[in-house]
Amino acid sequence: MAEAETTDRTPTPKASGTFGLSQATALILGSIIGVGIFNLPYSLASFGPISIVAMAVTTVGALALALMFAALSRRLPADGGPYAYARVAFGNGVGFANAWSYWITAWAGNAAIVTGWVYYVENFVNEDGAVLWSIVIALVGLWVPAAINLSGVKNIGAVQVWTTVIKFVPLVIMSTVGLFLISTDNFQPWNASGQSNLQAIAGAMAICLFSYLGVETAAVAAAKVRDPEKNIPRATVFGTLASAVVYLLSLTAVFGTVPSTVLGEEANKASYSVAANAMAGGGTWAGDLVALAVIVSGFGALNGWTMICAEMPLAAARDGLFPQSFGKISSRGVPSVGIVASTALASLAMVVSFMGASGATVFNTLVLMTGITAAIPYGFSALAQIRWRWRDNRPVHTPRFARDLTVAVLSLIFSVLFIWYSRNTGETDWYLVWGPFLMAAAAFLIGIPVYLRMRTRMTSPGPVPPYH
Repeated sequence: MAEAETTDRTPTPKASGTFGLSQATALILGSIIGVGIFNLPYSLASFGPISIVAMAVTTVGALALALMFAALSRRLPADGGPYAYARVAFGNGVGFANAWSYWITAWAGNAAIVTGWVYYVENFVNEDGAVLWSIVIALVGLWVPAAINLSGVKNIGAVQVWTTVIKFVPLVIMSTVGLFLISTDNFQPWNASGQSNLQAIAGAMAICLFSYLGVETAAVAAAKVRDPEKNIPRATVFGTLASAVVYLLSLTAVFGTVPSTVLGEEANKASYSVAANAMAGGGTWAGDLVALAVIVSGFGALNGWTMICAEMPLAAARDGLFPQSFGKISSRGVPSVGIVASTALASLAMVVSFMGASGATVFNTLVLMTGITAAIPYGFSALAQIRWRWRDNRPVHTPRFARDLTVAVLSLIFSVLFIWYSRNTGETDWYLVWGPFLMAAAAFLIGIPVYLRMRTRMTSPGPVPPYH
């Protein structure tokens, strides 16, 4: 599509407050480790323990993405992360599509997080899972973090650090004590899906990806990170590696202590609580403690992702790609319009999903939708890296060329696979099977009039910084 560009830019006030390495790493950990991993056994029960292999393969893709974003953030530590890379590499049209896609990922991801968060809250209230009350609980889970974000950057960072510490407790216990309580009988049947092993792994991978969304969040919030050229790459790699270790070990422990048939029951949506009770030899005290930790964990993830929901449109608005209102900073130093609009959209997506289905279908549909919309900017970031590194290496051989190119190609392959397999394969009705694609398509259609309105106001992308 043709687009008119201008190089004029109106100065925009910057958001106040900065994150150091510890807070940036907490943002990565807090965004990656939300409630996704705690709900995965329930969502993956139909595939069986073969899901552990899927998580291992997904981990390879997540580490490739982390290394790629670390390299890109050193070169271009720009607010907006994946959006900025796509825009500088391929122009405003592709930049807008990536900004819009990532924004969908952020608010739809919050809808998925809060849906899984409700499972653990209902360990204490609304135990019969009445849909109306589930929606009310979810709305509280969305709007309280929004209020914290509206209160300022300092409060956002404080919540991230403390909730990140608390969320590691159940994961560390599962990853250590739980491994000694594994029964090999629980790993049978290894593949419960009725599909081939390759199909089961691929289908489970698309769901597992949701647990790693967030590897790019420090890059997205670059404007809030102190010394971004050093701290963003370090936080990205450290946060992803720490998440990967506890993910693989704890998931193995859960599948090894509770049979897949039990994990897949509607009454056992709070998978880690069920596993904790099994490890404790009965009773509910252990599961209750885990549920409390997961509630705190999910709250931290919602807090971090609510910030990210507003950071992408903030960066795009400053470049003229999003409406100007998204670029305004409040007296508290935060983009309040983006926070409120994103939370409202997350609330709508959550309500629609709850009213249309129940159980794992709600969570999985939202998870797979975010996988589609996240994989698009991930893929374009990989293409940008491939293009830039190939160009760098032509005049003179540059350091780390083979590594950077290999990582980018792996990231691109994983991005394509995540889109391809983002279907509700366990469903029979076509609208449920293709539900993630239908929801993503509807969200993209809403972006067309926004693009048509903004295309004459878009500023020209800056030059690609030299490799270092």
